[in-house]
Amino acid sequence: MTSKRYDHIMNEQKRATVYLDSDLHRALRLKAAATDRSISEIVNEAVRRSLAEDAADLAAIETRAAEPEVDFAVVVKNMKRRGRL
Repeated sequence: MTSKRYDHIMNEQKRATVYLDSDLHRALRLKAAATDRSISEIVNEAVRRSLAEDAADLAAIETRAAEPEVDFAVVVKNMKRRGRL
């Protein structure tokens, strides 16, 4: 939850210079034209989705923090012993 004191900061748009691969830029321009949206809108949506995925991953990590750690080498050794590998 954001404080009302910071709402005006969160709603401001900031300018950033981003260098894209030329093929990626062309595809992005075409998508923007086809969807009647700006490149900025598409990029902002993609970044929001990526950050939301990160937040979900962090929440899953926090939820599983209490689980015991299992050594990878032990898992592989047990799989070999059971004929799974």
